[in-house]
Amino acid sequence: MRLDSLIEPASVAVLGASANPSVGRDIIESLNRFGFSGEIYPVNPKYASILDIPCYPSLADLPAPPDVVAFCIGAGQIMENFRQLPAIGAKAAVIFGGGYAEQGAEGGKVQQEIIDICREGEIALLGPNCMGVINPTAGCATYLHFAREPAALVGNVGLISQSGSVSISMLADTSRFGYSLVASTGNEAVVTTADLLDYMVDHAETKVIAAFTESISDPERYVAALDRAADKGKPVVVLKAGKNERTRRAITSHTGGLAGDARVFSEVLRAHRAIEVDDINELTEVLAVCQGKHWPQGRRLGVMTSSGGVAELILDLADTVNLHLPPLPPADLQEVARVIGPVSGDGNPLDAWGNGDFHTNLPHAMKVIRDSTGNDAVVMTYDYNDDGAMARTETLLSRAEVLRQSAALSQKPHYQMTLRSSLLIREQIPLLAEVGVPVLYGVRQGLRAIDRMSRWMGGPGAKRGPARAIDAAELAEYRITERKTVNEFDSKRLMARLGLRVTRERLAATAEDAVGVAVDIGFPVAMKVCSDDIPHKSEHGLVLVGLADEDAVRQGWESLRVRLGAADLAEAESAILVQEMIQDGIEVFAGVARQPGFGHALAFGLGGVEIEAIRDFTLRMLPLRCGDGEQMISEIRGAALLGPVRGRPPADIASLADCLYALSDFMQSAGPVVGEIDLNPIMVLPEGQGCVIVDALIAAAQIGEEKQ
Repeated sequence: MRLDSLIEPASVAVLGASANPSVGRDIIESLNRFGFSGEIYPVNPKYASILDIPCYPSLADLPAPPDVVAFCIGAGQIMENFRQLPAIGAKAAVIFGGGYAEQGAEGGKVQQEIIDICREGEIALLGPNCMGVINPTAGCATYLHFAREPAALVGNVGLISQSGSVSISMLADTSRFGYSLVASTGNEAVVTTADLLDYMVDHAETKVIAAFTESISDPERYVAALDRAADKGKPVVVLKAGKNERTRRAITSHTGGLAGDARVFSEVLRAHRAIEVDDINELTEVLAVCQGKHWPQGRRLGVMTSSGGVAELILDLADTVNLHLPPLPPADLQEVARVIGPVSGDGNPLDAWGNGDFHTNLPHAMKVIRDSTGNDAVVMTYDYNDDGAMARTETLLSRAEVLRQSAALSQKPHYQMTLRSSLLIREQIPLLAEVGVPVLYGVRQGLRAIDRMSRWMGGPGAKRGPARAIDAAELAEYRITERKTVNEFDSKRLMARLGLRVTRERLAATAEDAVGVAVDIGFPVAMKVCSDDIPHKSEHGLVLVGLADEDAVRQGWESLRVRLGAADLAEAESAILVQEMIQDGIEVFAGVARQPGFGHALAFGLGGVEIEAIRDFTLRMLPLRCGDGEQMISEIRGAALLGPVRGRPPADIASLADCLYALSDFMQSAGPVVGEIDLNPIMVLPEGQGCVIVDALIAAAQIGEEKQ
C-alpha cells in the first residue's frame, strides 16, 4: 500500500472543521502555519467558509478527490462518512478517536468493517485511536495538536509511536533534535509500524528512526524493514512496552494487539541491527547522539570531569552497565600530570581540576584525551542549569568553547554531558551543534546512549555458513512430519548425525534384555520410558537413575511398567531405554523454538529440572553468527560455574559452543519441519573431554508454521 497520500498529501479534507476552537480548526490553522501548498477542504454543513477557505457540506460535495481525509467528528458519525471514501476517490484517512478494537468485540467489528473498506478501496488509514501525522520537511500535518512553532520541529528524526502520549512527550522538546516525519499509529488497523518503518528507510530527510512499539502485527515486514534500514546506515531505535504480564494485559486492552515475549523481541532487534532502549530518556539520548557530526567507531569512552568524586561515580556506573572506560595510557597520563599536577586514579575518567588553574588545565587535558589512542570518543561532563543561582554564564560558555575547538580538530565524536538528566544549559546547545557536538542529559543515559550507538556502528558478527546439515533423506527416515514429537532415542540419533556426542544407550524389549544392556554399558545406569506420546517423562516418574546392579535394573523395569499403568499411559506406544550415567560435568540446556513471524530462537542456560525456576538463560535468533555461541555461554549469570571452581577444572567451553552452532546448522536445513528442539541436560565435561547430550526431544512444526 502506498503511503504518499497519507504522508505528503496534495489535498486535505477536514471532516468536522469548525470556525470555533476545535480539532478541525487546529488542523486547518496548522496547515496554514506549515505553509501547506496543497488544497484544504473544510467539510461541515454549518459553514460557508472557515478561515477564509470555502467549506463544503459533505464529502460527496468536494470539488476533487482528496488525498487524505482527517476525521474530526464524533464516533457515531464515523462509519456513515467512512463508507463514502471509496466513492469520492480518497486515498488516505486519519481517525483520531478511540472506541474500536481496543474496547472489545463490538469495537472490533466496527474496526474490521473499516479495514475491509480500506482494502477494497486501497485507502491508507492511520489509526483509529491515534494522534495523526506530521511531515515538517514537506510542510503538512494531519495531527491532533496545534502546531505552535512548525519551524522548530524540522530535523532528521523519523518518529513512529503507537502511543499518542509518547509522541506528545517526544515533540515537547526539540532543543537538541527535530523531526523529519512523525506518525502516531494507534490501533494500526491498516497502516502499521512496519509500513511506516519501510517508508522512512527511503525517506531522504530521515537520518535516524525512533519507534515506540506496543505490538507487532506483521513481523516479517517489520524485520525486513529493519534489515533495509541497517543496510542503508539508518539506525532504528526501539522502545518496546510489554516486558511483564501486567503490561501485556494493558496493551491488549489499549491497542487490541498482542505484545509477544519481550526477550524474544529483544533478540529479534539485536539480530536485525536495531538499537533497543529501556526507557524514554534513553531513547531521547540515543537520538541526541545521532545528531553528532561523527558517530563512535568503538566502545572505549574517554571522559573528562572537574571532580574526583564524579569520576568515582562514573566508574561505579560503568561497572554496573558494562561501559568501557579503559585507563588512560601511561604516556598520556604523564603528559596530563606535566601541566595540571598529579592525577588521581588511572586517568579515566580524568579529573582535570588538578592545581586549580582551570583555564590552563581544561584545554590541555582535552587535547590529551582527544589525541589519545586509548579511546574512541571524548565526553566532557559538568553541571549547571539555565535557572541556576550560581556561576557566571561566561564560565560555562568558555568550557563549551574548549569542547568546540577540540571537536573541530578531530574525527573522534565529542559530547557534552550533564550529570543529572534534569539540567539544561540551552545557550550551549546551538554553539556545540555548529561543530556537531551533541549535548547529553544524565550520566547513565548519556554514556549508555554513546555505547549503544558504538555497538550499532560495530555491526553484527560475520555470517557463518552451516558446517554440517541434515539432508531430506535423513529427515524422512525419522518421519518428523508424521510425529507430533520425536522420542528421546530418535532425537539423539539425529543429534549424533551432526557429530554431537550422545549417551551410550539401547532400547530393551524385556527385563532381561535391559539387564544385558546395562552390563554392556557398565553400572550405574539410568532407565527411562521412551515414547513419542510421553514427551515429558519426569512428570510421570518415568525416569530412574543410579541403578547400580542387575537386581536394580529388574526392579526398575517392573517399577516403570507399574507407573505407566498408574498414570493411565499403558496404551502409549513405548519402550524402555537403558542409558549410561554421566558422572562428571555441569548440566546445561539448549533449546530451539519457533517464534511466529520471526523464525527460530535458540535458548541456552543452566540445565536440569530447575530451568523454569532459575530462568538463567540467554537467547539468539537463528542462524547464529560467528561468535554468538561463545557470547551466549558467557552471558548467563551462572557462567562462572563453567570455569575453574574450587579446584575443579574448567568445563569444555569450546565443545559446548560447537554444540550450539550444530543446533543452528541443523535448523538451517531442518527448520521448515521442526518446531522445537530441547536438549536438557547437556553434560559439559572438563576441558578437552567434550560434552554429552543426555536427553533430547524434537517437536514437529505445527500445521501452517512452515509459512511463518
